[in-house]
Amino acid sequence: MQHEQALAIVELIVKEAPRPISVFVADDHGELVAAATMDGAAPDTRLNAQRKAYTAARSDARSTRDLAEKVKDRPGELASFDPFFTFFQGGVAAFDGERRVGAVAVSGLAGAEDDALARRGIAEAGLGDGSS
Repeated sequence: MQHEQALAIVELIVKEAPRPISVFVADDHGELVAAATMDGAAPDTRLNAQRKAYTAARSDARSTRDLAEKVKDRPGELASFDPFFTFFQGGVAAFDGERRVGAVAVSGLAGAEDDALARRGIAEAGLGDGSS
């Protein structure tokens, strides 16, 4: 994930968010590239966004939603995950072609809204979310 792309994603998501949120853009190791917490966002949204991006960047799933679906009936596998992983919706891996380059996560809205906003940011940056 290039720094300029990450900044553009953060700017777009903050601009389009209907309520205060936190957004976290990570590289392919789940480490911070760019982030923002809007005035009025709940304090826990920052850590939630960070964990969502980390999970989407480092797991083999394309999003936190997909990972949650994958393990929902497999408690043994669920218990063996990295303890920083989260299964809340809103973390989406970003791809340049077939290569995972990082992830974008939003926290502060309903899960489906967080997910959709993260995907919009990825698309606007000229990256893919692995869905096609």
